[in-house]
Amino acid sequence: MIEIRAATAADAVTLAELRWEFRAGRDRAVEEHDAFVERCAGWMRRELAGDRWRAWIAVRKGQDSSGERTVGQVWINLIQKVPNPIGERERHAYLSNLYAQPAERGGVGTALLQKAIEWARANSVDRLVLWPSPKSVTLYRRHGFTREGGVLELTC
Repeated sequence: MIEIRAATAADAVTLAELRWEFRAGRDRAVEEHDAFVERCAGWMRRELAGDRWRAWIAVRKGQDSSGERTVGQVWINLIQKVPNPIGERERHAYLSNLYAQPAERGGVGTALLQKAIEWARANSVDRLVLWPSPKSVTLYRRHGFTREGGVLELTC
C-alpha cells in the first residue's frame, strides 16, 4: 500500500538519497555521493522548515511488521507574483523533482503529481510550471499541462 504524505525536515536524508538516485541515474555525477547527500539533505532541511518549498513523499507500507520505505517524492516552490488589480491569482508554483523509483512506477508518480496539483489549487496558485524530461511529458499532459503558455526561457 502507498501513502502520500507531506515531507518534513526529518525526511531530508532519505529525500536527498532519492534525489541522488534520480539525477545520477540520468547523467554522470560530478560530485561524490556522500558529499552530495550531505549537502542536499542540509538544503532540504532548511527549505522544508521555510515557507516557499513544499514536498510530498510516497511511502510504501510494509506487509505486517516489515516497516515502510520512501519510494518517491515531488517538490513545489511557491513564487509570489507582483500584486495586480485584475483578479488574477498572485502566485505561481514551480513543480520539481517528481520521482518514483523504477520498481514503483505505474501509479506512484501520478499519486504524487495529483497531491501537488491538489495543494496548488487549494492554495490559490495561478499556474504550475515545470521543465519535464522527455519521458515524463505524457504524464503531465494526462493531467492537463500544456506547452501553449506564454513562458519564455533563457539559460544563463
